[in-house]
Amino acid sequence: MRASPLSITELNEYVRRSLAGDPMLQGIAIQGEISNFKQHTSGHLYFTLKDENSRLSCVMFRQYAQYLRFVPKDGMRIVLSGSVGLYTVAGTYQFYGEAMAADGSGALYELYLKTKEALQKEGLFDAALKKPLPLLPSGVGIVTAKGGAVLRDIMTVSNRRFPGMPLYLRSVQVQGAGAAEDLSQALLEIASLPEVEVIIIGRGGGSLEDLWAFNEEILVRAVAACEKPIISAVGHETDVTLTDYAADVRAATPSAAAELAVPSQEELLQRVYHTEQRLHSLGIQRMEQLKARVNLLDASMQKNNPAQKLSLLQLRFQTLLAQLHRETANQIQFQATKLQHVIERFEQSGPMQTLKRGYTIALDDTGKPMQSVTQVKDYVRLRFYDGTARLKTISTEQEKPS
Repeated sequence: MRASPLSITELNEYVRRSLAGDPMLQGIAIQGEISNFKQHTSGHLYFTLKDENSRLSCVMFRQYAQYLRFVPKDGMRIVLSGSVGLYTVAGTYQFYGEAMAADGSGALYELYLKTKEALQKEGLFDAALKKPLPLLPSGVGIVTAKGGAVLRDIMTVSNRRFPGMPLYLRSVQVQGAGAAEDLSQALLEIASLPEVEVIIIGRGGGSLEDLWAFNEEILVRAVAACEKPIISAVGHETDVTLTDYAADVRAATPSAAAELAVPSQEELLQRVYHTEQRLHSLGIQRMEQLKARVNLLDASMQKNNPAQKLSLLQLRFQTLLAQLHRETANQIQFQATKLQHVIERFEQSGPMQTLKRGYTIALDDTGKPMQSVTQVKDYVRLRFYDGTARLKTISTEQEKPS
């Protein structure tokens, strides 16, 4: 026994050298199923290989990983070549892979990738082909195994969200020989039901082999060609099948699929209520706008109303006529007063005043004043201030003007 204790680093380094020096642990191949797969940004691959009873931590550095012809994934069975070593920092031993080949499920996964690539080039997965889900379906079709957890989950969620929603089941074989054909036929049958407006197709989780029916081309094409929207709920959230790509919507779980297919009755009622309130408010607002517009039009019509304009013109005419009458009366009064003044002045300066002073005016037979003695006839009328007198002419004597 050593006199002094070993440090952890010394012990780990000794074990590392021991493992590295054991030819039984170098250049060997192991077989198992990948789990906990992670690819670091550096390009290194970290994962666990497992069989029915044990697990082994594995790492494949970038210089080896870059030559892989496929992408490793959880659930794949592979054959990994490399050597056993110790990771001294953690004190754990792990397998350092240098080459990887698909084995069993790995071969299936390669077929999965090839089928996916071919169908994708055909456009079967294009987003433009995706159909929208109905807001309130008249019925929901379900394609899955009868009596399984998938069906129970869908029924539970459906009854909770919309009690009484009609559900139509087409029980199918979900794995094994003939499963893909049965699933394809089930889609045709349930899509032909006029009551069904959306379809959920799915099964529980499993290995790649268990889920393989949902990767077969016949089913993928049937899903893509279905005239009614399809929700795919196959396996667990981490499982992705070609049916998921072809479906109109992919759900992580059967419960999530039911949430997508079956609306919440309470939420719909709330939407209807809020929509009704909004329409009511918009209606009142629109009525107020129309009322204001009608008032403006009425005011404009009143302003331009011929009857009102005629009434205004008549009022204006009456006003002008009254003004004319007043001005005419004033003018007549003014002229009368002026004439009276003239008459008074005339009377004051006229012949009547002279006659009142003792003078007379000789008038001819026509009543016109005579200005010369030569105009005197046999008779002469004399105009006094208070009357006339007719006189016989005895003689006339004309004087020469001085």
